[in-house]
Amino acid sequence: MAFVTEPEPDWRQRKKNATRDRIRAGALRLFGEQGYDATTVEQIAAAAGVSHMTFFRYFPTKEDVALSDGYDPLIAGLLEQTPAGWPLTERIRAALLQGLRQLYDADRDILFAQNKLIVSTPALRERLWASQMDTQQLILQALGTSQDNPHPSFQDRVTVAACLAAATTAILAWVENNGTPELPGLIDQAFDTISRPR
Repeated sequence: MAFVTEPEPDWRQRKKNATRDRIRAGALRLFGEQGYDATTVEQIAAAAGVSHMTFFRYFPTKEDVALSDGYDPLIAGLLEQTPAGWPLTERIRAALLQGLRQLYDADRDILFAQNKLIVSTPALRERLWASQMDTQQLILQALGTSQDNPHPSFQDRVTVAACLAAATTAILAWVENNGTPELPGLIDQAFDTISRPR
């Protein structure tokens, strides 16, 4: 299946994206070197070559820079392109894997460092739960509501939650096993388990 790619952002947006990526990369490096709790916003800003006020233009809190990845909007866009006739689990699987492949080759090490940090930091694990609820809502919206059916069904909500739980379990296994096997394969296995339970 071919997915439509988004048009290239203009130079202002590219500049903003580059600054955001630099702040995030600097934060993850510092978190890895000295620990999440010991790292300050001022240190992150200095490592990225920006002021601490610029940091707050991009990330409301230190937790936000640790958790951010820009993955949710990408997944929502890809979900909208999946065939409506596919089973819901397969639509979500296709979008998650396509989105992951777009990020994985270039950002695998950053993705691993970020998830390792989240797993090992209690405050971030707590925030991840709230973030997953937001992701669930975004996926349900991307799957489409109409005037005839403005609210997702209970079954759809359960399916989306189960898919996110499967993906999270794959990520945890990836981190626990120090990055092996590769995450896309683990997510595929997790969805196989949902689709064909023992």
